[in-house]
Amino acid sequence: MSLLANLITFLVAIFHIAILVLEMFFWDHPVGHKVFGMTPDVAQASAVLAMNQGLYNGFLAAGLIWGLIASRTDVKVFFLCCVVVAGVFGGLTAKPSIIFTQGLPALLALVLLLLSNRNTANDSAGK
Repeated sequence: MSLLANLITFLVAIFHIAILVLEMFFWDHPVGHKVFGMTPDVAQASAVLAMNQGLYNGFLAAGLIWGLIASRTDVKVFFLCCVVVAGVFGGLTAKPSIIFTQGLPALLALVLLLLSNRNTANDSAGK
């Protein structure tokens, strides 16, 4: 279960890197217009804000990757919780599908991570 939790955590990180790229470099581009469902005028007017959002998504990805590389459960839990909160907030304030595309995968990774940690702790206690 630990491997699956880490795999989904990695996929969440990759997803956030993709969001970073889209928001920072392709927001005011036909690709960004299509992905985010915007007109060129709206994209141009909000490009600076999107770059800021992209940077935050990069920080989320960096934290998840740090947690994976360092094998730090506490770091992974913290950043997965941040992604879940961001997904719920984005879903409630911007676009409902964000809950499913951003929040749900992070929640799944978080649950699997906590379950695998619980199983590891129980295995250690039984020895």
